[in-house]
Amino acid sequence: MSKKLPYLSYSLNSLAKISTPNNQSTILILRNAVQECKSMRELKEIHTQIITSPNLHKNDNHSLITRLLFFCALSDFGSLTYATDVFRLIEKPDLYIYNIMIRAYSCKTSEKNYNHLSKSLKLYKRMLWSGITPDCLTFPFLLKECTRLLDGRVGCSIYGQAIKFGVYDDIFVQNAMISLYMACGFVTSARVLFDKMLNRDVVSCNTMIIGYLRSGDLDGSLDLFRRMKKRNIISWNSIITGFVQGGRAREALEFFQEMQNLSDDDMVRPDKVTIASVLSACAYLGAIGHGKWVHDYLRRSGLECDVVIGTALVDMYGKCGFVKRAYAVFKEMPEKDTLAWTAMISVFALHGYGKDAFNAFRQMEEEGVKPNHVTFVGLLSACAHSGLVDKGRWCFNMMRRVYLMEPQVYHYACMVDILSRAALFGEAEGLIRSMPIEPDVFVWGALLGGCQMHGNWELGERVARCLIDLDPPNHAFYVNLCDIYAKASRFDDVKKIRTLMKERGIRKEVPGCSMVEVDGVVHEFSVKGSPDVVMRELVLTLNALNKMIKNEGSQPFYMKF
Repeated sequence: MSKKLPYLSYSLNSLAKISTPNNQSTILILRNAVQECKSMRELKEIHTQIITSPNLHKNDNHSLITRLLFFCALSDFGSLTYATDVFRLIEKPDLYIYNIMIRAYSCKTSEKNYNHLSKSLKLYKRMLWSGITPDCLTFPFLLKECTRLLDGRVGCSIYGQAIKFGVYDDIFVQNAMISLYMACGFVTSARVLFDKMLNRDVVSCNTMIIGYLRSGDLDGSLDLFRRMKKRNIISWNSIITGFVQGGRAREALEFFQEMQNLSDDDMVRPDKVTIASVLSACAYLGAIGHGKWVHDYLRRSGLECDVVIGTALVDMYGKCGFVKRAYAVFKEMPEKDTLAWTAMISVFALHGYGKDAFNAFRQMEEEGVKPNHVTFVGLLSACAHSGLVDKGRWCFNMMRRVYLMEPQVYHYACMVDILSRAALFGEAEGLIRSMPIEPDVFVWGALLGGCQMHGNWELGERVARCLIDLDPPNHAFYVNLCDIYAKASRFDDVKKIRTLMKERGIRKEVPGCSMVEVDGVVHEFSVKGSPDVVMRELVLTLNALNKMIKNEGSQPFYMKF
């Protein structure tokens, strides 16, 4: 019925008083009641009405129970547990009912709910034993569960079943299989299936792009992205986020600018994920001009500045050097979670505001927000940059005693950094020896940094050689050792290390580079020069700055072009 009759507007009171001999009216009222149901309490009352109604035929009862099961299993207001109980009472479930439950188990099962894991697969077996033939709606959700479980073997077996029952070429089945291949790392198999698809949609391409990005193949994802005739917000968010996380933030900003310049026919409005990713790119590049523009765009667009966006803004302003602006954004945030507090603490730490970092931490505790491991990394970093040795010791011990967090290797690296900067090498070495986990290059690197800072060449030599043993192909450790020998006037040893580098084929593959934003354009330049930067003017400017430093009484360093 296109027009809803007044008595079809559902209310629990009126439903409880239904008393009509007209079977069709009863069905319409109950169907409408299920459709407008907003809670499990209401649904249970509707269920009671269906069971106890004397006017319903068997087929009508089955139809209403199926509708109720769909709501109960898949609605946000439903209950999968109750749906399971309803399902068990159905004498002969048909394909539609099995599909509902298979979909529910695969979609609504979380990692915390281990009781439902693999239930959809068991239900599928039961369906086959009952003689029911699956269709194209059955397999995508089975494959989705295999994807969540990262079970490629069972997934391939399920796809074999899809081939057996003649639905292998269904686009939803193929998209689900590509997703499984990518999740399990079978990139080549995913591409073979993708290339064989007679029909592809935007989901097919997005699944491939996301898979390429997760496997680290940024160029492969970009090639496919460029070939897409139609892109949606997931396409743009995937390529922008993937390139930011893949260390190619400059290109990510270019994608965002391209997204802004789309024609009306292809226009895609950025959402919160887009904004958060672009702000991360700005933070990575130090592109404050772009970051401010994105902040202004956020205000103009009407997008809600939630805790995720607010945290991204704090991080961006902080990494671009605008601590006051970061704090202003932080104070304006109506809600602050652990990540938001941690971002603000990390900003203070980055710029050496140790006391402010701990003041923020105290406020965080007062508001009942629990810190995480990253919070303590920020606090320990604040101690390192501010020379707060005692505070660092206190913070390191508090992790275990108050918050029952066992320090991870990165916490030890921070603590070694604090002690090494203060020339407390004996305590730093003792801490490393006491570690319950194997120290990594960051722990030894922190100790080496302190040795270079304070001229402890003897210990520095031992640490540098230890780092070379840990990561032989890393050129940086050989360079550090050469630097230690040179400052100790051991030039013969410098030659030996350089000879060793040549023998092992150790060399710096990628030249060091820097990026600077000028008039809203991010320029990249390196020791080899860059085509888009006027190097001569840059060197002249740096030399002019050196003259200013000389006039201030500091020792200048002149560059030569």
